[in-house]
Parts: sequence; structure tokens; C-alpha cells
Amino acid sequence: MSRNRLPRRKHQSPEIEELMQLARALAQSSSRIEDGFWETRLAARIDKLIKNSDDDSLSAALDTLNKTDQRGCDALADMIEFRCESRGEGIQGERDVLLFAAPVLAWSRYAIPSGPIAAEALANLRVQLAAHIFAADVRLGLADILFSPDQLPPSYSETARLTGKLVKAAVHSRDLHLDAGQLGETMSFLSDTRYLVGVVVAEKGAALFRWQETDGSRETALARWRTQGGEALRPLLPACASELLLPLAFHSACREAERQSRPYSIRASVAFLNTGVNIAADRLAAVIAPFKENRIEEYRVGFVHKNSNNVVHGVVWPLLDVEDGNDTPAQIEAVLRECGVDDIRVIEHTFPLEYCDDCGAPLYPDSEDEAVHAELPEDDGARAPQHLH
Repeated sequence: MSRNRLPRRKHQSPEIEELMQLARALAQSSSRIEDGFWETRLAARIDKLIKNSDDDSLSAALDTLNKTDQRGCDALADMIEFRCESRGEGIQGERDVLLFAAPVLAWSRYAIPSGPIAAEALANLRVQLAAHIFAADVRLGLADILFSPDQLPPSYSETARLTGKLVKAAVHSRDLHLDAGQLGETMSFLSDTRYLVGVVVAEKGAALFRWQETDGSRETALARWRTQGGEALRPLLPACASELLLPLAFHSACREAERQSRPYSIRASVAFLNTGVNIAADRLAAVIAPFKENRIEEYRVGFVHKNSNNVVHGVVWPLLDVEDGNDTPAQIEAVLRECGVDDIRVIEHTFPLEYCDDCGAPLYPDSEDEAVHAELPEDDGARAPQHLH
């Protein structure tokens, strides 16, 4: 999940200047004791802005620091995310609170479901999370929604409000009902991510996750979650292939899902073209090219049917905040070869970040170095999702 970014204000307020000053000081700290001093003050300023829903100031400070002081930017971003994920107002006693997400990568030739989760299915998921992901004696509160990326909280303040609501449910080991009608509309893609979202509450300093306990490990937790949690999720994702990722703190889980979804989308595309359109991997050629606006924003992969030289499908591989894209073509090529696609061509020059004027779909590189619309063979078009990217 990319860091939230909103347009920077023309004139920076005293609140923004103070945020940046505290973030720089924290980044320059030379000891854990000094860390605590700056963290307390920075957290108080962030909490005030979150309470006032002043996401503009938070994002403006991040935007400026991102250009002038990367260490300060990272310190501020980490603290903002922490304050959004760990809001324990109204809890009696000393408790640790964490907003978490459990991502699921999925693909289907049909629309991938999202939205309300029935009580029985949610109870089953709670059992599996408690058994395989979280430590003993914690309390859980789950939102009764299988979120698409479009339905996740769009700002820091809204994320914090969701945390607060889930905390009130979690302290009583209950789940949170949300009105699905108030959430964003889910766009349809061949492959996409779905999220379970909840809060875990534990005694101060106690283990939150199973792998924090002496007999636990991340590898075992993930393996068992994929097996048992996968069965619990199956009724929510009919006609879908899926891959469960490790539940983590909310923002970390979303970023990891974004990273993992890129190779997954390539594997899903090759599988779809094979099973849904009857084009085997050895009958496909792949063309990889960078697309830019002010800088390279993403790589796009055009899948070309060797019999016709037409681009029948495409995949977007976005660059994340920390990436420069230098090794991206090699990463994409490695995934393609794992899928059985050996005819691969990398275009060195960049294309403008263009989309179809009629439907808004990305344009993909073809074998003649042009950016074109992906079109399935006419007799197979009805089998595809509405958007093929």
C-alpha cells in the first residue's frame, strides 16, 4: 500500500512546520531514550491532526520531507501509521492495540466478490485467526466486510476511526457491523486483492502474534493459515483461485499485498489465457515496456498471441515508492519464464502513460513497439471479466 499522498498546500502552516521539525529530530536521534522524547511529542501532534481530520497537513508534511529529508519522511510516516493502527482510547487498563489486515490474492474469469460476510463465515474466520495467527489470550474484533482495495479507508483519519470502532468491538470479543452501502464501488479486474480487517487487543507488552510465542514461527503460521483459513474463505470467493498472505499490521499488510500482487497478476493472466481462452503459455509472447509521466511509474506487459500477433491481454506492474525500476524487467521476465512463457522482449524506450479514450483501460506494448488496446479473440470475449488489467 503506497503511502497516502494528498496535494501540498501552497503555504505551510505552523502545524506542518512543527511536524517536520519533530520528524527530523526523531530521525537524527542517537539513542532509544531520545527516541522516546521525540516520539511522545510527535505522536501528540499527529493525534491532534487525526482527531481534526486534517489529513492535508499530514500529507503536506510527508510530501515536503519526501523531497528534502527521506529519513525524516520515513520517521513521520511510521509514526502516522502507528497512531492510526494503535488507538486505544476508552480501554480500561494498559493494553496494546493493533489494526491488522489479512490480504487474499485472487483471480477469476468472473467478478471477484467483495462486501458483507455472513455471521457464520465470520465466526469461522475468527476461529482460524485465533488458532493460527494470533497469540493466546488476545481479543479480536473483525469487520464483517471482505474489503476490496477501493473500499479500504482512503485517509489516515478514516483509518484511525475504523480502528477506534473495532477496538470497542474487540474488547468484548465481538465483531463490527459496517454498512456495505457506504463503501466505495469495487472495480472488476481479472486478479485483485481482498482484505479481512480487524483489531487485536492484548495486555501491555504481551505477544500479539503466534510467532511471538516461544513455540511459534511465521512460516508455520502462514502455512496453517493458508490451509485452514483458505477453507474458511472458500465460500466467500466462489469460482476464484486464491492465495492467502500473512496477516500483519494494517499498512504493512497492504504494502506487502501490493508487492505480491504484481507477480500474482502475471501468473493469473497466463492461467486465464490457458484455461479460459485456450491459449497455452508456449503460444504466447510477452512484450515488456516502461511507461512514464514525469518519471517511470510502471511497467506494462502485453501478451501477444503468436498466431495473430495481436495483444490479447495485458498486465500493469506498478513501481512502489522505494523502487527505481532498474531491475524490474528482470523480475517480470523471471515470473514469465516460471509460467512457461519463454518468448520475451523488453523495450528500452519509454511510452507515455496512456489509456484508452473510450473505456479507460491501459494501453499495452505490442511486437511492433506500439501501445495498443488488449483484445481477446472475439469468440472468447464473453468469458473475460469486464476489465482485463
